Amino acid sequence: FNARLDEIQAVVLRAKLPHLNDWNQKRREHARLYTELLKDSPVVTPTELPDNTPVYHLYVIAAPKRDELQAFLREKGIYTGIHYPIPIHQQKAVEFLGYKDGDFPVSETVTSRILSLPMFAELEDDEIRYTVDAIKEFYKTVN
Repeated sequence: FNARLDEIQAVVLRAKLPHLNDWNQKRREHARLYTELLKDSPVVTPTELPDNTPVYHLYVIAAPKRDELQAFLREKGIYTGIHYPIPIHQQKAVEFLGYKDGDFPVSETVTSRILSLPMFAELEDDEIRYTVDAIKEFYKTVN
């Protein structure tokens, strides 16, 4: 196993590195807008702890009827992700520990609700508003 970068990867990353702080700041701004616009919706948005400065590589919400919401958003051209869909205690790698479904109900519930919304530095405010409007539209139709 060799994890060293080749020359081409190193050149690309070196060219990107000076932009990293700006990109991180833009993602933080996008996260603030998502959080503000989603505050009166049924989804749970990320919480920032004091003395922490997240970079929002992902913007993950907890959404009731997550799978239906994801399908609805896809129909609107909004692509989302489900990162870490299987709770740790249900992973094959820890099967030897003997945990079963129901042993960690909070983890299982959260895992079934998480949804990563579009998040990248070049995201436009109008795209965020479009995504949030679609989320609110979905919940108006299912309630």
